[in-house]
Parts: sequence; structure tokens; C-alpha cells
Amino acid sequence: MKMYRFPILFCALFSLFAVSQEKKAGPIIENYGEVFVVENPDYKTNVNEEFKVVFDVATGPDSHEEINKSIETAARFLNMHAQNGVPASQLKAALIIHGTATTNIVTNEAHKKRFGVDNPNANMLQSLMDAGVEVILCGQSSKSRHVPKEDLIPGEKIALSAMTALIQLQNDGYRLMKL
Repeated sequence: MKMYRFPILFCALFSLFAVSQEKKAGPIIENYGEVFVVENPDYKTNVNEEFKVVFDVATGPDSHEEINKSIETAARFLNMHAQNGVPASQLKAALIIHGTATTNIVTNEAHKKRFGVDNPNANMLQSLMDAGVEVILCGQSSKSRHVPKEDLIPGEKIALSAMTALIQLQNDGYRLMKL
């Protein structure tokens, strides 16, 4: 009889652990940006503050069929804070795109023409922009990587440079997250 108790206890504990390790997306970006639930953190989140962040995204994935996890960080940022009581109106985010991440923000058509597949980031980027995230491409990367404005998803912007946009956003109170 006692031998059966251990496997049952083990399965129950494993199930409890698996449930506590579950990630979920939303409520702001429904299909991207899954985050873990953190029960009772010791360092409390001040839900009355405004959170302004600029993500410096310079690297893209090796495969043209993978989403850029650094871009997805903006979805995680929004979802994590909204899940924990920070109103969406207090969450401000911008993505500064340059380097090998440059081609990650083009339309499906431009991506398919260049790489033979749809852009796996297109829907995520549209969801982010719909939620108010600014997507800003470095003008220097645009030129050096031959990505004209016409190839960008509508709503994305081109700046003089990544450096310029980073400085201006930080001057406006955004905190830099280098990815």
C-alpha cells in the first residue's frame, strides 16, 4: 500500500509545479509576450507610476522564419505590468530598430521578396503599434541594409539614426533597455 503513495504524491506535486510555472499572454498583446505569474514579490510594483521604456533592438534571429524575441520583449513588458495592476495608460514603450534587426520590421511582401517567406514579426509588430508602441527604424540602418520606407509596415517611422532616437526618447523620460 505505501509504495503507491509516493507516485501519487509525486504526480500531485509535479502538477502543482507545472501549473505554477505556466505563462500567459495578454491582456494588452494577446498572442505574444507570455510572462510568468510571480506571486507576492518582495519588491512591490508601484502601480501608480508611469513606466516609460525604450528598447534598443540591434540583433535579429538567425532564421528569417523566427520572431525576434527582442521585439517580443515589448509585448512582455506591456503584458507583465498590465497583469499586475499597472493601467495601460501608464505604460509607454518604444522600439528602436537597427543592425541585423532592420529587416525584421518590413511588410510580409517585402520580407517574402527578400527571403522567400512571410515576416513572422508582422502580426506582432502590428499588435504592438495598435497598443501604442512606437517602432522607429534607424535611418542609417535603413540605408545601409537597403530597407526603404515603402518596405516598412504602415505606422513604423524612420529616424536620422538609432542614436538620435535613443537620446531624444531618453530626454523625454524613457528608460533605456539595451537588448
